[in-house]
Amino acid sequence: MDSTTKEKLEILVQFVKGNPASRPAKPLQTKKLSGNDLAPAKQPSVTWFGHSASMLRLDGKTLLLDPMFGSAPSPFPFVGGKRFSDRLPFELDELPVIDAALISHDHYDHLDYGSIVRLKNKVRRFIVPLGVGPHLERWGVDPAAIEEHDWWDEFEYEGLKLACAPARHFSGRSLNDRDATLWCSWVIEGREAKVFFSGDSGYGPHFKDIGDKYGPFDLTLMECGQYDPRWANIHMMPEETVQAHLDVRGSLMIPIHWGAFTLAMHDWTDPVERALAAAARLGATVLTPRIGEPVPLGDTVYPTSKWWEEALALKGAAAGKSNKERICT
Repeated sequence: MDSTTKEKLEILVQFVKGNPASRPAKPLQTKKLSGNDLAPAKQPSVTWFGHSASMLRLDGKTLLLDPMFGSAPSPFPFVGGKRFSDRLPFELDELPVIDAALISHDHYDHLDYGSIVRLKNKVRRFIVPLGVGPHLERWGVDPAAIEEHDWWDEFEYEGLKLACAPARHFSGRSLNDRDATLWCSWVIEGREAKVFFSGDSGYGPHFKDIGDKYGPFDLTLMECGQYDPRWANIHMMPEETVQAHLDVRGSLMIPIHWGAFTLAMHDWTDPVERALAAAARLGATVLTPRIGEPVPLGDTVYPTSKWWEEALALKGAAAGKSNKERICT
């Protein structure tokens, strides 16, 4: 992330100027979770909620991954980009008891104060990388419900085998706590499936190390979004995302870290479109569920629709109508 003063000014100017295509023209429609979707799980599944937040049902357990359910990834919600959708696929009160919440690092788009405060009495265990526990304690989480782990720690929780694995990123929530806490990825293995959750990471040899040690994986949830060549060391480009999926020896991949917020300058659909193109070249299988669409693991048919094109079509229709109105006047 080191950059010259000139580069920092260039980035600032680009952010101020903005990119009209960096967010949908209209709020995204999410799939509303039904009562059956939230009932005790009979089959392993994963549900992506936009950005990196997901719910994993495995071996009868319910896990939340980076449960950021706030409206903006910022300490000041009135500053910065708002969530692409008007509402979540559920109300927080509707969620079942959560056996564990796994956090990858302490950035605002992954660890959200408001979400934790509303979830703290519903989550039985918070599993976090080193140093993140004190954030939760300050927000009222019982210290007995928190466990911290270092890279390569292996442990069991409620019959699930877990491992805290490396990532190439950084941490910090203010101007004076950069890298004060650890960041990580997570290996989650049950009887029914084995899942890899990348957290945030630049591309590097650690993915192959993880694949050699813990692969193959039935499913990977891989960071794919909020990238730029100038900070590629901490956020993968989409083509690298697909390669990282292959490095960890993944079977199915769901691209995450997109579809909810604008934190970079690329078009909002660029991550998934580039990932699909790379997957076609490299022979990888990428799933594209809608936000809030449960994906059963072990099925033979998986979601692969290009649902984001509906939002682009709406934008095109709105632009066409606007042009006709101008012509008429």
